[in-house]
Amino acid sequence: MSGNRNSWGNVLVQLVVGGLGVIITGYLLPGVYVEDFWIGIVIAAVISLLNYTIKPILIILTIPITIVTLGLFLLVINALIILFAAEIIPGFVVDGFWWALLFSFILSIINAIFGVSLFDNEK
Repeated sequence: MSGNRNSWGNVLVQLVVGGLGVIITGYLLPGVYVEDFWIGIVIAAVISLLNYTIKPILIILTIPITIVTLGLFLLVINALIILFAAEIIPGFVVDGFWWALLFSFILSIINAIFGVSLFDNEK
């Protein structure tokens, strides 16, 4: 039972740190607007959920182009997930594909520094 409590605690810590990463990234990029910290946590949760549900399907459907681009197309998939999250979350605005791509890239760097992975399906 304590192992289960620990895993939930770990998830909550990752969401809070992920939300902080979203806020920092939104602050750094003029083409991205995040309303407040709570929206940042929601964004982190939604991105994680989309990565566990939609991203594997997109990866399978785009295997040929991913191989041809030596894996760089995965960055496009991440940007599309960010754009989809921006469409469904009020208080989160991304001004276009390139801002979503840059948001995805910078968020990955910030979360790597904090030790959180929102884009990794294995965690």
